[in-house]
Amino acid sequence: MSRKPFPLRTLVIAKIVLLLTFLLLLASTFVFGCAGENNGENSTNEPEDVSYPSIESMIGQMMMVGFRGYELSGSERIVEDIRERNLGGVILFDYDVPLGRSGRNVQSPDQVRNLIQQLQSYADPGMPLMIAIDQEGGRVNRLKTRFGFPPTVSMQYLGDLNEPDSTRYHARRTARVLSDLGININFAPVVDVNSNPDNPVIGRLERSFSANPDEVVKHSRIFLDSFREAGLWGTIKHFPGHGSAWNDSHYGMADVTETWDESELLPYKELFADGSAELVMSAHIFNENWSTEHPATLLPEIMTDMLRDELGFTGLLFSDDMQMGAITDYYGLEQALELAVNAGIDVLVFANNSVYEPEITERAIRIISQKVNEGIIPESRIRESYDRIRTFKTQMSTD
Repeated sequence: MSRKPFPLRTLVIAKIVLLLTFLLLLASTFVFGCAGENNGENSTNEPEDVSYPSIESMIGQMMMVGFRGYELSGSERIVEDIRERNLGGVILFDYDVPLGRSGRNVQSPDQVRNLIQQLQSYADPGMPLMIAIDQEGGRVNRLKTRFGFPPTVSMQYLGDLNEPDSTRYHARRTARVLSDLGININFAPVVDVNSNPDNPVIGRLERSFSANPDEVVKHSRIFLDSFREAGLWGTIKHFPGHGSAWNDSHYGMADVTETWDESELLPYKELFADGSAELVMSAHIFNENWSTEHPATLLPEIMTDMLRDELGFTGLLFSDDMQMGAITDYYGLEQALELAVNAGIDVLVFANNSVYEPEITERAIRIISQKVNEGIIPESRIRESYDRIRTFKTQMSTD
């Protein structure tokens, strides 16, 4: 049986439909292909499902500040910073340097525990506060026996003794005390190599384990492991090595141009290699071989190129106190913040204990956000630090 041919109009319509379908498929392929390409300036390799708060809220998480008070009523500036400015962390002290007396945050174990509970109650449960302290032992010891805490020994004492079991005993005792209080970050151990015993801020204060980098690694690893067992994190400091300095960066620029040696990097290499160290604090040291202008904290060549690209560190980077003389004697707040953030600092520490500036969180957020708006600090740099902080705090909440 013969078939009737299709009308010409039907054939034309069919061809047009096929052509349009092909063009639509081609356009879809082009659009999705372009969407997957790196567009340069705004590319941060972020997962598509990641959402971010405002720039100001992300910067708030990058701030860690000191404050005054044994307890909180809810009306204090620090509470306002936590509630309204998304403050990322606080640091506790026993002695108030500007006032020249005790009476800062530490009065007794029960009081400190209650203070920390109050602080955390004002924070977003999904982003708990980083509660930090400098509890190294010996001379650098915020939780003293007169407040009801157990005695401590210096890192030099443990290094000279060189008995791993003794180091472990003291590390675990410190870890139990801090964990019981609710402190989740200790700015210790010091991994500076004691290459200059007359160093006024390291050697003379017995803060270094040893002049031998291998001994520094051995004892530091015990401290870091003991802290993690107790549910808190140690912070190795002061990168890239403060042990050879002849002066104190608290009171001016510590120049290590003639004294710093690459052996001071060995503790970092070893502790990064096996994952022992997840947190690092910078050093405000000056070395003309790195830069003729800025100290290490403000140098991307050190805080990013050396620390992350060369040594492979992927964790959270804290500045040393941004109110120390090595910074404030040479830089205004705006320049210091711009340089530190662009260098790669994740958490800007303002101890508020050489000067007291209760409004520092608000000022810093305003300055940094303005520089982001002006394109001086890339938004991707803020997101990068925020991602690291969020990852760390997720780990804090689940451990």
